[in-house]
Amino acid sequence: MNRRQSLGQHFLISESIAKSIVDYADITKKDTVLEIGTGKGILLPFLCHAAKKVISIETDRELYFEASKKFSNFSNLELIHGDGFKLDLEFTILISNLPYSESRRAIEWLAQKKCSHAVIMVQKEFAEKLMANEGKNRKAITILANHCAKIEPLMDVKKSNFSPPPKVDSIVLRLTKTHQISKDLIKAVNRIFSYRRKTIHNIGKEFGISVDSNKRLEDLTNSEIIKLAKQINKN
Repeated sequence: MNRRQSLGQHFLISESIAKSIVDYADITKKDTVLEIGTGKGILLPFLCHAAKKVISIETDRELYFEASKKFSNFSNLELIHGDGFKLDLEFTILISNLPYSESRRAIEWLAQKKCSHAVIMVQKEFAEKLMANEGKNRKAITILANHCAKIEPLMDVKKSNFSPPPKVDSIVLRLTKTHQISKDLIKAVNRIFSYRRKTIHNIGKEFGISVDSNKRLEDLTNSEIIKLAKQINKN
């Protein structure tokens, strides 16, 4: 396995799907679009024609230099070599065909950012976690994603549309931001789920707070879990 495959890099090769992703984003000439993961740059021509400005970030140095040469004619494009999740940039819309290994990190990062919406492609299994409704199937990332955004599935993408093809199919999601939260709240939700087998009363004891409830996490609504996390942060 080469380095790019080990990093979860599977490049979209369908231009029709690339165009659909950009169309779903409803980009206007007032928007600054942030793309995390330039890859081979298949989205860039569509993004640059639609947006006021496009900032595209790539961690792979070779891919970054390839894109710099290939797309030098777009005056509204800024290419950056680095880790997009470590940079503090202003944008209105996020677009990303996320490396599968980065999906959770991306959602937690997006939850902390101020923007209108995001259109992202993730593997189907991860999307199912984000959209889980039943208590036992929800994860910490489910709670965080649904508190911070309205999640809409847009289109399925077969693995044959990538090179090299991944082992699983993907799905394109639109996340319309509803809340912006802190890193501390994200940590609190993740810590709560590390005790998910305990009752809420006993989870409270782990954090030195009193909670008069024998329910378990699976019995709480998303908003009740967020409320518990905020209570823990105040302690």
